[in-house]
Amino acid sequence: MDLYAFRELLTPRGQKALGEAVGAVTDGTDPVTAASRLRKTYDAPLAAAALTQARLRARGAVKFGHDAARMYFTPDGLEQATRAEVAAHRARRFAAGARVADACCGVGGDLIALARAGCEVDAVDLDPLTVEVARANVLALDLGDRVTVRAADAAEVDPAAYDVLFADPARRSTGRRVFDPMGYSPPWPAVLAMVARARAACLKVAPGIPYEFIPQGAEAEWVSYRGEVKEAVLWTGAFAAGGDPGSAETILRRATLLPSGHTLPADPSLGAPGHGPVARYLYEPDGAAIRAHLVAEVAAQVSGHLLDPHIAYITGDDPATTPWASRYEVRETLPFSLKRLRAALRERRVGTVTLKKRGSALDLERLRRDLHLSGDNSCVVVLTRIGERPFAIICDPS
Repeated sequence: MDLYAFRELLTPRGQKALGEAVGAVTDGTDPVTAASRLRKTYDAPLAAAALTQARLRARGAVKFGHDAARMYFTPDGLEQATRAEVAAHRARRFAAGARVADACCGVGGDLIALARAGCEVDAVDLDPLTVEVARANVLALDLGDRVTVRAADAAEVDPAAYDVLFADPARRSTGRRVFDPMGYSPPWPAVLAMVARARAACLKVAPGIPYEFIPQGAEAEWVSYRGEVKEAVLWTGAFAAGGDPGSAETILRRATLLPSGHTLPADPSLGAPGHGPVARYLYEPDGAAIRAHLVAEVAAQVSGHLLDPHIAYITGDDPATTPWASRYEVRETLPFSLKRLRAALRERRVGTVTLKKRGSALDLERLRRDLHLSGDNSCVVVLTRIGERPFAIICDPS
């Protein structure tokens, strides 16, 4: 989909083509058949743009709910766009009426949440097509009185002219995810240079960002939505509570669970959790707590210890309940071997198994095939390492 085809999609004729394409996608019409039908009435670029947009809207409903039916997307823009619930959580921290510079707006998922939270947003993006898509979304959702969108390099934005700098650097190149912050667009040094000139800044980054890239004094928040880690957010300047400059803890870490809104901050008074043998219950911390290095905090909540000092599985004798970990009741622990595990599951008549691993190099799908399961029962098998030895822990959800 090019810029010309997208602009044509916004015309009355384009809207008619889009409506027909949405109907075809909703009805499950074969893609080749749908394209052939549209091309009888519309030129090939418009037909292709309409079908692409219809498919993206269908996918976008997962992130944007009912709004997706009125929105426009690019494939990369939809992939990187923030889920609406996550963007709304973040936007609630912004003061109503705040003037915000959105330096890398993409298709507009975040600027929509910021505008709905009462902010005045000046958004820029380097790609002309992406700008057109974001602008169309602003108009489609009736947010034009709070938002301006223009094509510009993020480096042209003067953060000092706004109350808050918001930046979500592009983390995709030729369709592939970019994990190294130096490969972001704009690259990390340019982002930090902008942050240095901002009164307050909010940076959305990949959850696996190396800690050495996080600015000192920042607040780093890892956000999990229904058990899946979605992003890390770096809050700086007036937003950041900051760390204690007199200690090694110069970054304030916390994790947040959505949709519940539970937040777990780092507790500097806790040392590293102890480790010991497998107890009656096994706890698997939420990924946001693991990314935020808050396993000790979760272990303290369940009065547990680690199986191995380097692996984030917690065990304890008490059936504690916390939103920060899934709990399993341990039925059997055995040194790993395929033959031994297969025999143990056969004895329990297990036909359905949930496989989990941490600290194990095993291919779970291959293992599942090699187990040759049959039976009416189900269980959870946790594959891990304790010291230098691999183990399989057979559990039931608790």
